[in-house]
Amino acid sequence: MRKSLFLALFITSCSAGFAQQFGGHPPSTRWRQVNTDSVRVIFPAGLENSGKEVAGIIHRIGQQPQGLLGNRLRKISIVLQPHTTISNGYVGLGPWRSEFYLTPPQNSFQLGSLQWQQSLALHEYRHVEQYANFRKGISKLAYILFGEQAQDLVNSAAVPNWFFEGDAVYQETILSQQGRGRVPAFFNDYRSLWAARKDYSWMKLRNGSLRDFVPDHYRLGYMMVAYGREKYSPELWSRVTDDAARFRGLFYPLQHAIKKHTGEDYAQFRQHAFEFFNQRFKDSSRTAVDEYAATRKHFAGDAEYPQWLDASTLVYVKSSYKKIPAFVLRNVQSGREEKLRIKDISLDGYFSLRNGKIVYAAYEPDLRWSWHNYSVIKWLDVASNEQRTLTRKTQLFAPDISEDGNSIVAVNMEPGTNAQLQLFNASDGALVKSLPNPDTLFYTFPKFYGNNSIVTSVRNNAGQMALGSVDLSTGKMEYLTPFSWNVIGNPAVHKDTIVFTASQGALDRLFLYTNGKLFNIQPEQGSRFTGHYQGQVAYGQYAYTAFTAVGDLLQQGRITGKNLLPTDVSVFNASPSAQGVSEIGQGKYHPITAAASDSAMPVSHYGKGFRLFNFHSWRPFVDDPDYTISLLGENVLNTLQSELYFNYNNNERNKQVGASFTYAQLFPWIRLSTNYIIDRPFNDNLRSFYFNEWNAAAGFIIPMNFSKGRYYTNLSFGSDIAYKKQFIQGQYKDTFNTEGFSFIRPFVNFSNQVQTARMHILPRWGQVIQLSYNRPVSRRENDQFLATGYWYFPGLAQTHNLVFNTSYQKRGNVGNYSFSTSFPFSRGYNGRNDPQMWKVGANYHLPLLYPDWGFANIVYFQRVRANLFYDHTGIEVKLNTGMMRNFDLRSYGTEIYFDTKWWNQHNVTFGIRYSRLQDGALQGLAANQWEFIMPVNLLGAR
Repeated sequence: MRKSLFLALFITSCSAGFAQQFGGHPPSTRWRQVNTDSVRVIFPAGLENSGKEVAGIIHRIGQQPQGLLGNRLRKISIVLQPHTTISNGYVGLGPWRSEFYLTPPQNSFQLGSLQWQQSLALHEYRHVEQYANFRKGISKLAYILFGEQAQDLVNSAAVPNWFFEGDAVYQETILSQQGRGRVPAFFNDYRSLWAARKDYSWMKLRNGSLRDFVPDHYRLGYMMVAYGREKYSPELWSRVTDDAARFRGLFYPLQHAIKKHTGEDYAQFRQHAFEFFNQRFKDSSRTAVDEYAATRKHFAGDAEYPQWLDASTLVYVKSSYKKIPAFVLRNVQSGREEKLRIKDISLDGYFSLRNGKIVYAAYEPDLRWSWHNYSVIKWLDVASNEQRTLTRKTQLFAPDISEDGNSIVAVNMEPGTNAQLQLFNASDGALVKSLPNPDTLFYTFPKFYGNNSIVTSVRNNAGQMALGSVDLSTGKMEYLTPFSWNVIGNPAVHKDTIVFTASQGALDRLFLYTNGKLFNIQPEQGSRFTGHYQGQVAYGQYAYTAFTAVGDLLQQGRITGKNLLPTDVSVFNASPSAQGVSEIGQGKYHPITAAASDSAMPVSHYGKGFRLFNFHSWRPFVDDPDYTISLLGENVLNTLQSELYFNYNNNERNKQVGASFTYAQLFPWIRLSTNYIIDRPFNDNLRSFYFNEWNAAAGFIIPMNFSKGRYYTNLSFGSDIAYKKQFIQGQYKDTFNTEGFSFIRPFVNFSNQVQTARMHILPRWGQVIQLSYNRPVSRRENDQFLATGYWYFPGLAQTHNLVFNTSYQKRGNVGNYSFSTSFPFSRGYNGRNDPQMWKVGANYHLPLLYPDWGFANIVYFQRVRANLFYDHTGIEVKLNTGMMRNFDLRSYGTEIYFDTKWWNQHNVTFGIRYSRLQDGALQGLAANQWEFIMPVNLLGAR
């Protein structure tokens, strides 16, 4: 039975989930920096302008009066990552750093249309201010005793993640002319729940669900933060978080602080915050119930980007919590659907369809450097289901294919350059032309328009958006709508008609532009409560998706005079208002953008060896019988991970000190380790004594990522050369051979798996193979070979898995020393390390319940699942007579797992195992064995 200490595991987890990439850049990368008194912005050479802008924006944030969490500041290093196609950012403790993923998203409806670096700086720097001001009281004591990871743990226990993110969204709203607080789509989630009368419990809203749609903590947090500031005062959260971080009120400190400073208990405060926003979105046109969503018990699925193949057939991307995204053909008259094929791994569901040909952008990582990944164009023929990859190692987004099928246009985003519209040959992916971009616009969703134009929703440097038409011959831009702070996107073209979605007031609505005239599309059916997106018009019909509480709903109908409302482009002149924020109009805050003065900031060289060891945290860890305390280090560029540790083994009563280092700046990772063990016991029933042991190792690892198409594929291989020597004192010092010896440890790890959906327990198709070999090189001892494989197959239902496990070990049988083993023994038995062992296991995983229930904001149960297993291990044992004998150790049983969240934030899976031993007498074990399965790691992120 394994016992692990929750505290140690939580400290391990709190800073581990930011999708950090270890050794993600090639050694040829040259790093530069802008170093000020408040921030160090680090970036690859060529991104000097971006580094200066980020540093300048952060400098101006510090001059605003909005801090209100305290006046403490702590300098941070921000690393700009321009080579990833993912749009994101984070601030983390352990080590103290931030990373900005610089590629802007194509879809502006979710995050807004602000200049991307501005948006990242406004949002992420708020986390810097939070951490700097939350190091106080017990949180400060945790930092002093155990370092940065401990502060992260204690802060997350005191201040919930909804405040961290809601407060950051609030900052991006009040310090800009947009921000998510002004973006209608940001509120679709809760508006859809209210329209469907889905009254989820507070713990379900905090922890989510595997079978129901639940809004994330960004939206929840914004409403809570905005309501608190609006109802009470802008200083409310400074007082509340000050008490919470100090743990004034040891249990539930934030709840106690809210009660203290508002007079409302926590439940009342939450309810009033929801009512405050619910009332803001109500009007006479939205008093009815969304019957479609209200009558469906659980999440139904998403239909994305519907497009007309012909007058009776729509093609769209369909997915659900049980099924991964796939292209689907739907007959709109009969409702019959046919799956075309699974969509390759992509960052979104977008695709373009013209004349029976589909093009879309798929995600592919670099083979070795994990901070480098690509967006490549895929071409698919609907009739034959033939698919080709047209480009390699490109950063191309939102491709569209021309009506004749000969040309493709896409947005190219090369690091350090402005966005470009590029034309490609549809037959071989060859670049034909790059269009000029003199106004440094950011292009989204380009579409061929007529014979010689491309229509695209564009964003200027201020963050305003417009719909424009680009002449393919001259590159000249003609604007069809004026620039405004209203988000515009998803344009679609059919002949001379353009359909697009744009923000209008508190909603995103469909518009139609034809012959210089603008119309608002008023669908005859569909959601009146949330936005309308991804519209298409052809053959006298329309199709679009409506956001609902049970998924993106496909809607269709006929275009008539009744559902086309003439309007004027002046409807876009009105700027969107910030929901729940009246203090903006008081002149207290001013938008923060890049400034001309930023260009004067000095740029200098950043050395790769700067603070290379960077020790940041003490980590206590208990995995009985081992009790460990480690000093952890990691540099800002994430190229060296360091650990110094002391371990006490409670079984052997031995002490161990050691160090390990892994350096990932080179193509192979280089790792070094050493440890010294004191007082290891030896007892063979004839002699009993203690000895010491020294171990040292040096080796390399080459991690490679072959993921593409529908599969995530990884291969890593390497080898260590290790040295081991025992030291024996006293009467037995000359009895044993204590000469040190060396051995090699080559290994290969391979994994391949298909994409998974939300409710999948394990991949429905996959393979994991692990090979290792230990061989002495300096004296004759036992060598050892171990091969283990896991083979994943679909079960009887979409959420079931059949998994086979095979393993084989062979080692020599000479001398006194044998290597330790990780052979996966039959469950219920005591592990052995015999000269020859093999195992075959079968597992059937299936869900039992989805409770969506918790108590006291401590633990929340998302799923209860079972695994039915059978294990058969064959072993070859050396008897005292020197002869070899074969034995079988068989077991079957059930494992019950509980997928939970603790304290509304940390994913924890634990379980109970019952094993029925068929050969237990061979080990003196009872036939019935029970074990408690503890988690070996927890995942947490901000």
